[in-house]
Amino acid sequence: MVPRYARPQMTALWEPEARFRIWFEIEAHATEALGDLGVVPQSAAKALWDWWATNPAIDVPAIDAIEAVTKHDVIAFLTWVAEQVGDEARFMHQGMTSSDVLDTCLAVQLSRAADILIEDLDKLLEVIRRRAFEHKLTPTIGRSHGIHAEPVTFGLKMAEAYAEFSRCKARLIAARAEVATCAVSGAVGTFANIDPRVEEHVAAKLGLAIEPVSTQVIPRDRHAMFFATLGVIASSIERLAVEVRHLQRTEVLEAEEYFSPGQKGSSAMPHKRNPVLTENLTGLARMVRSYAMPAMENVALWHERDISHSSVERYIGPDATITLDFALGRLTGVIDKLLVYPERMMKNLDKMGGLVHSQRVLLALTQAGVSREDSYRYVQRNAMKVWESDGQLSLMELLKADPEVSAALTAKQIEEKFDLGYHFRQVDTIFQRVFGEA
Repeated sequence: MVPRYARPQMTALWEPEARFRIWFEIEAHATEALGDLGVVPQSAAKALWDWWATNPAIDVPAIDAIEAVTKHDVIAFLTWVAEQVGDEARFMHQGMTSSDVLDTCLAVQLSRAADILIEDLDKLLEVIRRRAFEHKLTPTIGRSHGIHAEPVTFGLKMAEAYAEFSRCKARLIAARAEVATCAVSGAVGTFANIDPRVEEHVAAKLGLAIEPVSTQVIPRDRHAMFFATLGVIASSIERLAVEVRHLQRTEVLEAEEYFSPGQKGSSAMPHKRNPVLTENLTGLARMVRSYAMPAMENVALWHERDISHSSVERYIGPDATITLDFALGRLTGVIDKLLVYPERMMKNLDKMGGLVHSQRVLLALTQAGVSREDSYRYVQRNAMKVWESDGQLSLMELLKADPEVSAALTAKQIEEKFDLGYHFRQVDTIFQRVFGEA
């Protein structure tokens, strides 16, 4: 985790003290269930919860010191708790194995991290929606291969992003449900030394589902799907960030990141206003995606378990969620304060002498009885003249002067095909599909 790209709420979730507190809850709830089943005295769970009610600080250095000797983190934790609670603590961890604690804790952390990320997505969606309606009918040029294609609106660009991040949210909700599973099944997952009802109790208390069959660990395909979903969300972040970066290029300058008073763009060139935030988002997206691959490689563990996944998850659990949380917050700020220049959009749209209307003329010629091949040829030969003139010539005027075109279409009919508003007739329909309202 890099502090520069971290926010407190998500970071706190992965602190050692937070992890140990979840471990305690797992152990105490399990002891409570064992007491109800008559396996251990009910006084054992009471002793644990009475100690917990005092809300003691978790002495992380003390636990680490014990682990330095035991070389086992869960045993070190249990030893430290026993020192605090006393004799009744000996009934903790009855019939359990370390993975019951570690895997269930990770499920709690990932589900809570997902809740934070879902909130992040809600905030981002709210901002994108506002900008979409603000620029619903702001004309701009659509580009394919980076080349002028046909007119769109900036609101449609935002609507497209809204739909994409809505899908991201739905995927994350599904991934959260899949990873939020509890395993308290003992060594190799057979429940030989612990009743399945203990697992059910712990799962209910922690808001998790039970793992149907856990070997000795929760199957890692669940985690692979979770981190893959984070990677997809990161890719969507990058896609919108790249759009902003392209729009901020000097030759385009249709939109740009907010440039605050006193901000500096370059140590050498005082005129620079660089898209540093969206460039940073591109880099962060690469990092989040990189965590998906080791999560997938974790799926293939030996037999009922090994711990080759453990070191991986100590990295990717905190790093992926912390980085994505930061990136979603940064993107929300970028879109919220994005500077949009409608006049420049219109200037760019008009730059190439009306070439963006070529398809309408092509279709009109076919409807007037000209073959598609000839229609394409008539329009293209005039369009290339405009292209080679760098937009100094007018496609409309060239078409009017073309005898083969004018034989099929009147001057008025040609002029009608250069109506910008024609391209926006279905904007309301698209907004209805995306936002559910006109």
